[in-house]
Amino acid sequence: MHEIAVGVLRRSQEIDELLAQFIARGINSVAAPLLDVLRVGTYQLRFLDRVPPHAAVTTTVALARELVNERAAGFTNAVLRRVASVRAQPSAPVHVASPDLDSARGPAGAQGAGPLPPLHAASHPAWLVDRWLARFGADATAALLEWNNTKPPLVLQPTRGSMANLKRMLRENDVTCTAAPFGAGMVVADSRPERIAGFDGGEFFVQDPAQALVVRFADFPSDAVAYDACAAPGGKLLGLSYRTRHVIAADRSRVRLQRVMENIGRAGRGAEYVVAADAAHPPIRPVRAYLLDAPCLGTGSFARHPDARLRVTLDALLQLAAAQRAMLDAAADRIVPGGVLCYATCSLEPEENELQVNEFLARHPGFSRQPTRAVSPELLTPAGDLLILPQRDGIDGAFAARLVRTA
Repeated sequence: MHEIAVGVLRRSQEIDELLAQFIARGINSVAAPLLDVLRVGTYQLRFLDRVPPHAAVTTTVALARELVNERAAGFTNAVLRRVASVRAQPSAPVHVASPDLDSARGPAGAQGAGPLPPLHAASHPAWLVDRWLARFGADATAALLEWNNTKPPLVLQPTRGSMANLKRMLRENDVTCTAAPFGAGMVVADSRPERIAGFDGGEFFVQDPAQALVVRFADFPSDAVAYDACAAPGGKLLGLSYRTRHVIAADRSRVRLQRVMENIGRAGRGAEYVVAADAAHPPIRPVRAYLLDAPCLGTGSFARHPDARLRVTLDALLQLAAAQRAMLDAAADRIVPGGVLCYATCSLEPEENELQVNEFLARHPGFSRQPTRAVSPELLTPAGDLLILPQRDGIDGAFAARLVRTA
């Protein structure tokens, strides 16, 4: 179900353009519940090799019947059989008359789709693609869009042992694995970590290389107590736990903290302490190590979270930047002289990254950038910040700045 859901999100433009060839009154004439059913069926027909075409059509028709009505089921059957025929032998479009909108709206209370938004480049918001074109250029933007529409691999990080020990354990259990870019984890062929030897014993945790590199870049003192201000779901927390003396893990969402505690229970080392707290009001006295992995637009992780594309707007970007500003100002008072504030996002947008840091330093002259040699120099900006670009580095996008309190 997860593969179908994220696949439809990644390929929405391609799917809708294909469906439009076979709907006489246009794709806008199909109400939301039925259109989503058609997208699910089309994705299975076009992109999932292990689903036989007849099975994809049959189950999708049954879904249309269950969610909408019998007439919608017949319409779904006709459209998907045309989609399936294109897979084998391309031909001129054959249109199928869509059912009346009123009869295709599904259960009582369901709303129709209304006019569809414009189809965007590679299923991305057009305004965001325009920004990337201006910043990265045409070739790099095309590579970024292609990366975002691919399925990312499963990457494991060691907990109690070294990367070499994790590699040896995986191979001893016949798990195919290769080193992740920049040595930041082990890429495995399996897609379900709970089936891999060592999961129950907490020998590893799942984390993209980019996030592991953020922890490495933070380079906190090994004897420090670290504060992770936005800890959920807990990947960076576990990375910090094995690099510092203690970690205080905070998040304002009690629901998300449950996930943190599950990860600690399986793979922690007993030096983690969990607290429900807002990053805008950190309930701690000053510390030597503070990680602010701030909520962001998430444009660096679209491959892993394609649903995030549905929520990105310019207004959201401005609201998040304001929230990040408040969190950074709150953190400034919780750092001892000589202490490190590591600010991080999984965004590619300057307003959340380098511009945010520049403005923070202007407001707080007692802090300065102090980069580290803990990561490859090719990942550092001229200012010394960590900047990971998917189209260049082959992993999720991320940003981090290492800010030391000097006064």
